[in-house]
Amino acid sequence: MSTHNFLTAIMDKNNSSCVYDDVVKDYMYPTVYSLFFIIGLPGNCLSLYVAWVQMQKGNSLAVYLVNLSISDLLYTITLPVWIMLAKNHTVNDTLCSLIAVIMYNSFYVGSGLLCCISMDRYLAVVYPLYFARAHKVQTAALVSMFVWLIELSLQIGFLAYTDDLQEFSFSRLCDTQIPMDSHSSHVAIIRVVLSFLIPLFLMAFCFHQIMRSLRESVSTVASEREKIRKLLCLLLVVYMVSFTPYQVVMLVMGLLEKKNCDIANQLRNWYMVFVATTTINSVLDPIVYCLITESAKAEIIRVYKVCQGQLSRVVSVMSFSSTNDC
Repeated sequence: MSTHNFLTAIMDKNNSSCVYDDVVKDYMYPTVYSLFFIIGLPGNCLSLYVAWVQMQKGNSLAVYLVNLSISDLLYTITLPVWIMLAKNHTVNDTLCSLIAVIMYNSFYVGSGLLCCISMDRYLAVVYPLYFARAHKVQTAALVSMFVWLIELSLQIGFLAYTDDLQEFSFSRLCDTQIPMDSHSSHVAIIRVVLSFLIPLFLMAFCFHQIMRSLRESVSTVASEREKIRKLLCLLLVVYMVSFTPYQVVMLVMGLLEKKNCDIANQLRNWYMVFVATTTINSVLDPIVYCLITESAKAEIIRVYKVCQGQLSRVVSVMSFSSTNDC
């Protein structure tokens, strides 16, 4: 056990908590989070740019993608701090609490925006002649703002309920309390229901209705139906793979762990592994959502060609300069 973990264990023991050793965090997090950061940062920046361009052209779906990219980008830029914590570097208490809030807020906002995207596609495919106002950029912007406000309000409410809001700058919310107290267990269960089960049910309903509508449609060609079907399945699979293991463990912890060190120790490493796997969603989001429309793919190709042209120009200038030097 490292010195940091040993001191943490002694301090937790004095507070009637459990003694544990964060093997997963110490050895897995630096490598995995470094990889996710290297891939996720440029990917989400590209996704944000492409979605922004599409939004400027009046695409309402792009509004949700802009907000989703911002949410994923905020979480991605916190990964270096999680790496520092895993390497046992000192991190300010306020920063520690802030990155924990950003992580949970990313879960909430991401789930909320995924529901908005699902509903947007549902209305567009199942009821194409109705709800024209719902597909306006202004409407999508208001709905996105509402999602952010709701999720922020939930976060503040949860922090107040667990008494962490009053001591936000002196708490270390990034250090998970082991075992959970009754308030934390209640919050864990509510989070699972609000940020996972309800969104999953809503997305599954929308996708099912969309697929049924496509099967009955005579105006949509078979190749287009197949493309939409694969895309919707991919969206649902990415969401479930990223969040289901974590949410299941959180639910079990909320139901069984209360002041029970045996169960807490059994679940600790699983919890730490599945916290890391949620980052897969932030990495894959830009890849998946940039494939939603042909216009988005065309914009990515355009950006690639511009970058390729600039790179070729720089290489040519450097080669010319080196030739003259010789």
